[in-house]
Amino acid sequence: MTALKAHEVARFLARPDIASGIFLAYGPDAGLVRETAQRLIRQLSGNDPESASLVVLDGSEVDADPSILAVEARSVSLFGGKRIVRVRGAGKSLVMTLTELRDDIGDAAIVLEAGNLTPRDALRALVEAAKNGRALPCFPDSDEALQALIRETFNQQGIRVDADVIATLREILGNDREITRRELEKLCLYAAQSKVLTREDVLLLCADNGMLVIDAILDATGGGHAEKLELALNRALSSAVDPQRLLAMSNIHFANLRRWRTEVDAGKPPRAVLEGQRPKPHFSRIGALEQQLRLWSDSALATASGRILQATADSRRRPALAETTLRRALLAICMMAATH
Repeated sequence: MTALKAHEVARFLARPDIASGIFLAYGPDAGLVRETAQRLIRQLSGNDPESASLVVLDGSEVDADPSILAVEARSVSLFGGKRIVRVRGAGKSLVMTLTELRDDIGDAAIVLEAGNLTPRDALRALVEAAKNGRALPCFPDSDEALQALIRETFNQQGIRVDADVIATLREILGNDREITRRELEKLCLYAAQSKVLTREDVLLLCADNGMLVIDAILDATGGGHAEKLELALNRALSSAVDPQRLLAMSNIHFANLRRWRTEVDAGKPPRAVLEGQRPKPHFSRIGALEQQLRLWSDSALATASGRILQATADSRRRPALAETTLRRALLAICMMAATH
């Protein structure tokens, strides 16, 4: 039985211990799953990747005709190269065919891509138990892994970055490897001539993927705009923004509103309160924040903050339900604003 840990995958990809068999890249980070499969295929192709015979199938194709996987895996390459079958969207419907293949796969390699699989999942269990099977877990990047990836990418391109660029990128980017790669490629292209990248460059090119969408969530929640909230949440979560990060930012937002509301209750106009903040909120948000200060009373803001703190505690106790907890809490607060 070979069940790799997530931190062992990079070492395995650099030097796979088997060249043929069944390989399963799985996990919640779809971008990292695809990248892992691509890197593995490059390694399995050997010194002459052009000669490899690569067939790409979709999971739905195999579902419709389970025999196609066995046929492709056992077919002889016309040009004598490595036979590799890549299956995207693999699921438990492949288990029966793979059970027949696992001990008689010859020199072929089957590379499967799947979503997040539990240890009891039939497909994952089959691959982990197979002598010539390797399961490669793909989980969202840790802070350390993401920062290392950013540094490595810029170093390879000979791009010098300001001291705060990596920290800024870490705040902006989510944990989806495909999105991270795409944004880093965009930055490298931008700095291809100058070979210098500043924090201002990063904010100009990438902020829309992080803080701007978070601002949209906060303002939709505080302003009582349920439809805008749903769209912004879907956008953020599909980009792998951590639900607990969104709860933390929501907590800060409503704490700020409550602090600013104290000045409004003392007789200061909402616009003057916002203009007097250091740092001052972005000009594009002034109108939305002014509206929120007019909508919410101090007692209502206290109730909203309490709901966010409770949701934060619940999400930490039950991480698997963090997204559901986030959505329920923010929608409830949004409805409070809509009824004011």
